[in-house]
Amino acid sequence: MAEAADFQGTRPSPARRWLRRTASAVLGAPLLAGLLAVPAAGAAPAGEPAKAPTGSRTVDVSLDTLTPSVPSEDDTLTVSGTLTNRGKETISSAEVDLRVGPQLTGRGEVDDAAKRSTYVPGADPVTVGDKYTVKFPKLARGISQDFTLTVPVDKLGLDDPGVYQLGVSVSGRTTTAPYEQVLGIKRSFLPWQPEASDKRTKLTFLWPLIASPHVTAETRSDEQQTPVFTDDDLAEELAPGGRLEQMVALGSRLPVTWVIDPDLLASVAAMAGKYEVESGDTTVPGKNQALAKQWLTALEKVVEDGKVIALPFADPDLASIAHRGKAVSGTLSHLQNASAVAATTVETILHVKPSTDFAWPVNGAVDSSIVDVATSAGAHNVIARSDSFRETAALPYTPSAARPIGGGTTAVVADARLSTLFDGDMSRAGASTLAVQKFLAQTLALTEQAPDNERSIVVAPPRMPTAAQAQTMARALEGLSGNRWTQPLDLVAAAEVKPDPRATTKVPRASSYPKKLRAQELPTQAFQDIRTTQGSLDSFETILTQPERVVTPFGNAVNRSMSTSWRGRSLEAQQYRDAVRDYLQSLTSEVQLIEKSDVTLSGRSATIPVTVQNKLVQGVDRLHLQLTSDNIRLKFNDDGTTAKLPVSIAGGHSQSVKFDTATSANGRAQVTARLFTEDGTPYGKEMTFTVKVSEVTPTVLLVIAGGLLLLVLAGIRMYSHRKRAVASDTADGNGDGPEQPSDPAPDTGPESGAPSGTGEKVDR
Repeated sequence: MAEAADFQGTRPSPARRWLRRTASAVLGAPLLAGLLAVPAAGAAPAGEPAKAPTGSRTVDVSLDTLTPSVPSEDDTLTVSGTLTNRGKETISSAEVDLRVGPQLTGRGEVDDAAKRSTYVPGADPVTVGDKYTVKFPKLARGISQDFTLTVPVDKLGLDDPGVYQLGVSVSGRTTTAPYEQVLGIKRSFLPWQPEASDKRTKLTFLWPLIASPHVTAETRSDEQQTPVFTDDDLAEELAPGGRLEQMVALGSRLPVTWVIDPDLLASVAAMAGKYEVESGDTTVPGKNQALAKQWLTALEKVVEDGKVIALPFADPDLASIAHRGKAVSGTLSHLQNASAVAATTVETILHVKPSTDFAWPVNGAVDSSIVDVATSAGAHNVIARSDSFRETAALPYTPSAARPIGGGTTAVVADARLSTLFDGDMSRAGASTLAVQKFLAQTLALTEQAPDNERSIVVAPPRMPTAAQAQTMARALEGLSGNRWTQPLDLVAAAEVKPDPRATTKVPRASSYPKKLRAQELPTQAFQDIRTTQGSLDSFETILTQPERVVTPFGNAVNRSMSTSWRGRSLEAQQYRDAVRDYLQSLTSEVQLIEKSDVTLSGRSATIPVTVQNKLVQGVDRLHLQLTSDNIRLKFNDDGTTAKLPVSIAGGHSQSVKFDTATSANGRAQVTARLFTEDGTPYGKEMTFTVKVSEVTPTVLLVIAGGLLLLVLAGIRMYSHRKRAVASDTADGNGDGPEQPSDPAPDTGPESGAPSGTGEKVDR
């Protein structure tokens, strides 16, 4: 590996004053080890309770602050922390001491010193002196005590520039061991570079602005298409002290390269206007517009002169696509679309032109298939990491990040040691302070490996740092602000640095991809779900008069379904994909056939109406309604058993589509109605109804006509009879004739209020 960067090469001399001060202690180390060191507690046998820590693990020592982190000659070093007695006995005559030295001459020595947790006589230096100690009469078991040590830097015995081990130890006595012994120690590091180096390492620090998806595919039907969020958790990250607020506030004063997911910008921009949030089966208005506007304004101001890298929209999981999604048709086109909209999104919202030439696989783990997927989306630079891109030959130094890997593609290999220093819980002061000091120590040790060989190093920290991690990263970079052994360089420039000919350019094999990361990938089923959703969207789009109102929100949601942030959250990822699919289905079902009852046809020809309903707010077009008869006794327009007519309906309306029919014999026919898109793709569910053909023959018509004639003649005869009767009464001269019969009662009853029968009769 390259980190034979632990090579004992340049400036190996230890601090001379430390050697003089510790010579006698080293000579007496074997005796002291036997007299003072109490064995550390081992693992308790099965069935026995764990023993309390003993020896130099009896007291936990936490180093909470160390200032200044990079001291100068005239400074005073202040170290504060906490002691906690984990033993079974009270400690008397406790004394806290500072131990500085020896000088560490390689990156490996820094790692080794950080791993040691016990006091090692001879290897650990003697104390600075009695004047710079803190004493406690006693430390009760289980009780914590705060301490602060203050020492002028010129009393620390620092000579040659380099990294020095710094330790804080606590010694004391117990009833069982009534002699002074070291009962606890904590190590850190003190970088010593009083003047700027002639040759400095170029350092690129990525500052990622990435978040998990919060926006659904759903929008309201108003003109602005009010977006709907799954939750309002993004507001917590934007609020003062929140993760994203801290990233912008801290990054504003640091020499970093901003790496931004355009989906985050689009989501916050949506929050800045009217938005709604899911709440059970309904939605409620969002109320954090002010937070969103404030965050965007601050970010826009910060990046106006800085370098911005835009990842593909929604930060798609390149490894998942390469290993599981590439074989599913359409997946790569989604990735290409995500890359295409990235620059436009950033430019529209932040008014800066970003670089879209970089791909960042999760944890910088790469293999040839991941590189292929990244380049297929237009990237010419792949951000890898040195624990994945291992050196094939031992080098006495850490090489520069840029490595040409063929095909015009550059692997920008971030340093794994520096990039992973900020993982874990940085909310604990001790962990944060140690990470800062180790970062500074590693960068100085890296520079000291080959001071005449200027190199370019890249740091790729956690993809979505917590607020505490961001604060720790900022403190680490502030420690380099004097540019004593490093100088800042943006990522675009780092990718263009002349590569080291001795550094490996071999892309790792697929078998070397970490199993832990592979287990977190999106499953193949996820990409199959995405393909199904996209197919439905493509069909739906073709019939809309305003397709952009649907294509944009659903296209973004499809990209979010492939986000790297779903790693480790497979259930949430599945729920998000299902919600996108279900909402699209609910929209497509708004254009549907109205169920039709059975139809009765009387005669050789008739018209059958079929109603199509459009509940969408926009119109639909380029649809066709097709009717198909299963029996030749029922034909359409004498053309056969199938007919197709165009459908065009305004939003919120219905259309009755009428089909002319011709019958040749009595009987039944099953008719199937189905909508199709312009390219012949079936749309929605089919509908089936029965047509009953009841033909009226010429003989029956003659009988009916004869009956009607007899009724007319009878009416005429009755009218004539009444007229003669009235005339006879008048001739008799009697104006008060006999009572006349009233008008005949109607021969039809009142219209029934009961529902009509199940059949629908259609006459000629």
